[in-house]
Amino acid sequence: MALIIDRTPVIEDRWQWPTDDQPLPETGPVVLPLARWLEQADALATRETGVKVNGDDDLEQILALKDRVSLYAVEFPAFTDGRGFSIARLLRRAGFAGEIRAIGDVTRDRLVHMERSGFNALQIPDERYSPEVLSAFDEVSVHYQGGATLARPGFRQS
Repeated sequence: MALIIDRTPVIEDRWQWPTDDQPLPETGPVVLPLARWLEQADALATRETGVKVNGDDDLEQILALKDRVSLYAVEFPAFTDGRGFSIARLLRRAGFAGEIRAIGDVTRDRLVHMERSGFNALQIPDERYSPEVLSAFDEVSVHYQGGATLARPGFRQS
């Protein structure tokens, strides 16, 4: 997977992503699915952690962790599932300033919208990534809608 953080390709991901059947690594930052994170919250209290969420997870539980995690990995299971956009936007509105990473079905044509929704990290499948993907961020220079960092729509800016 190719990783872009703040519009810059990253060679090595510092986060560890154990599967459900793997034990937790003893040290280092770790990302766990929401249910597993909640089960092991006490053991994770002194570690840097991230949580993997998707549109099926309880939004109140997701938002309740905003002061306890450094990363939200928001899964897009399919192109037709846009609930991740809402999750990112709500996290930013709630004041989360850490990394919000889009994972799963991340495509070039949605990168700008993902960024405007609050994502600052994008994990793109290798078969969809090329250095030209970065140009997607500059293809749209005027935005009609508001975004995570621009609350007012474009037509109300003057």
